[in-house]
Amino acid sequence: MIGIVSYGTYIPKYRIKVEEIARIWGENAESIKSGLGVFEKSVPDIDEDTATIAVEASREALERAKINAKEIGAIFVGSESHPYAVKPTATIVGEALGVGNEYFSADLEFACKAGTAAMQICYAMVKAEMIKYGLAIGADTAQARPSDALEYSASAGGVALIIGRDPIAEIEATYSFTSDTPDFWRRDLQKYPSHGGRFTGLPAYFRHVISAARGLMEKYGYNLNDFDFAVFHQPNAKFPIRAARMLGIDTKKIEQGLVVRYIGNTYSASSLMGLAAILDIAKPEQRILLVSFGSGAGSDAFSIRVTDKIENFERNPSVWDKIKHREYIDYGLYLKHRDMIVR
Repeated sequence: MIGIVSYGTYIPKYRIKVEEIARIWGENAESIKSGLGVFEKSVPDIDEDTATIAVEASREALERAKINAKEIGAIFVGSESHPYAVKPTATIVGEALGVGNEYFSADLEFACKAGTAAMQICYAMVKAEMIKYGLAIGADTAQARPSDALEYSASAGGVALIIGRDPIAEIEATYSFTSDTPDFWRRDLQKYPSHGGRFTGLPAYFRHVISAARGLMEKYGYNLNDFDFAVFHQPNAKFPIRAARMLGIDTKKIEQGLVVRYIGNTYSASSLMGLAAILDIAKPEQRILLVSFGSGAGSDAFSIRVTDKIENFERNPSVWDKIKHREYIDYGLYLKHRDMIVR
């Protein structure tokens, strides 16, 4: 069995409410909350970036499983907000954790699905017996142009998964669906991303998420009743709920992992944060359907079966505990934290 041996999460404590952003731009907050299903979002501190977030989540993952950092044979960091254009985030994480010098590493970028791509690579390397443990990370401090629709949801957070044998949650199968669909992009040297508006829905998100989920079930013989939980990429709360309904999945199965309402879209950490919230309460033999989405565009689908090992695994503080640990800021501080204004 190969799968998730441990996991760690990090959510910045700062939050900004939808009402505060809407106040600045003279927009109707209730309409925005109703349309997106997002009420507030996380905001990184002034000295937090993708690297620091990735380190914090990784430290928690190592501590929970009591794994020596030197046993980590690979580190892959998925993000679309790496702090350097040329210099890997993965090596910063490895140095901070004390992994040593003999490990595989790379930064990955595929919009919001780079973290699940890291999972697939680590899984393959463990299966090939190239490494004992692989560290798959999804972390972001997402960018949004002031007054753009993304400003209400683009947030910050990170999830680190240690992939290896004898796991708390076995990766039974994975399947990917990919196409060249330019629904969201940011060119070199541009600070803020652009997006295709409504084009991001049916041709992009829904086509890929639904195709990946159905492809996984058809290829490996699963049906909807095999899954106790489901988690989809969460650019907002509306899309994953609609995806569940399109697939015929009871929306009760996605509620535990639907964290976007209170922390926003953590991009590469988005679907993984929902997965972590589910693992916080999951019981042995329960099965989770995980489907990520990355603009550009592609989805990775996984069947994950919880094992008996989870009963002795330290799961506190939970993702929802961290969500409740928050401090609200106003729009002026938000701009300062996001480095949009400087002294």
